[in-house]
Amino acid sequence: MANLMRTSNPALNEKAFKGQVAIGEAMTLQGTVNKTGLLLLCVVATSAWTWGMAHSETPEAAMPWMIGGMIGGFVVALVTIFKKQWSPLTAPLYALLEGLVLGGISAIFEKSYPGIAVQAVGLTFGTLFVMLLAYKSGVIRATQGLKLGVIAATGGIAVFYLVEMLLGFFHVHVPAINGSGFIGIGFSLFVVIIAALNLVLDFDMIETGVQNGAPKYMEWYGAFGLMVTLIWLYLEILRLLGKARRR
Repeated sequence: MANLMRTSNPALNEKAFKGQVAIGEAMTLQGTVNKTGLLLLCVVATSAWTWGMAHSETPEAAMPWMIGGMIGGFVVALVTIFKKQWSPLTAPLYALLEGLVLGGISAIFEKSYPGIAVQAVGLTFGTLFVMLLAYKSGVIRATQGLKLGVIAATGGIAVFYLVEMLLGFFHVHVPAINGSGFIGIGFSLFVVIIAALNLVLDFDMIETGVQNGAPKYMEWYGAFGLMVTLIWLYLEILRLLGKARRR
């Protein structure tokens, strides 16, 4: 999650819709919602594939698909960000690839903590609904202060995860953060809150694109950007629930 411009989601920063003027049919909010639903179906389809493999007699067979989905998803996400006009093709491909990763990771957590995947999915969509309601009702506004605060926090989290990953290569770990103690759960709760606030910034950027008359393909791009945040939110909720179950 790079902290670009006015939203920490690189797919939905202010530059994403700047200069995107429709020549023919323009971007609509309903169209973006419909395409977000289609991307969710793509995620569910491939998640079911790796979920099933992880629960089969040869669960290790899911690992190559997960690794491929992780690498492929990252590459496709970069292509989508730099080639927005390709998003009608790359956004569904990104969702399919990320589904491979989510299905496998969810299965791993599910084996250790039965029922956790359903809880994480429910909480993710519940958070999406609450944040959308709060945004539309004006309870939470995408002010400049909120944007800067969320950008700074998201950037800090990204840097921390990167440093932690690099330290992991040298077998250096941070047990307090990754553990199920007060600090570990508190950190995960903080990250979930920041991920949820990113949804508000995403809603604002999509609405701005609609108001500015962005071209029709930007519906796919807006849906893609929203999926990036939703996937992050789901993984963080899954991690938080896992820590809570270990207590």
